[in-house]
Amino acid sequence: MKLFLLVAVASAAVARPQYGYSPPATYRPAPAYAPAPSYRPAPSYQAPAKYDFEWGVRDSYSANHFGHNEDRDGYNTQGSYYVQLPDGRLQKVTYYVNGDSGYVAEVSYEGQAQYPAYHAAPSYSPAPTYTPAPVYG
Repeated sequence: MKLFLLVAVASAAVARPQYGYSPPATYRPAPAYAPAPSYRPAPSYQAPAKYDFEWGVRDSYSANHFGHNEDRDGYNTQGSYYVQLPDGRLQKVTYYVNGDSGYVAEVSYEGQAQYPAYHAAPSYSPAPTYTPAPVYG
């Protein structure tokens, strides 16, 4: 009986179906990419920076007026930026940096501050009253 049981377990293990199907491997060569053509030499980051830019926004609907400009040549930088303040003045900051001197800024204001009178609307209004119509009858 033990022998029969041993033979039955062994034959079940050998006859066990194999799960999982894998398709046969197909040959796919790796794509060959040509290097991108170079139109100009790579930039050298050893040279000092040199640039200038300017931008500004003037929106009459929202009364926004602000902007910035800057020029840089090596370690010498100069520029300014400005913003329209809520009180109506234009705040302008002019700055420069010369080598290791650090950031030197001068702040100026154009125009007069205006504070219009503010009248707060009542925050509570009573509910309308209801007058019932007369009943006849």
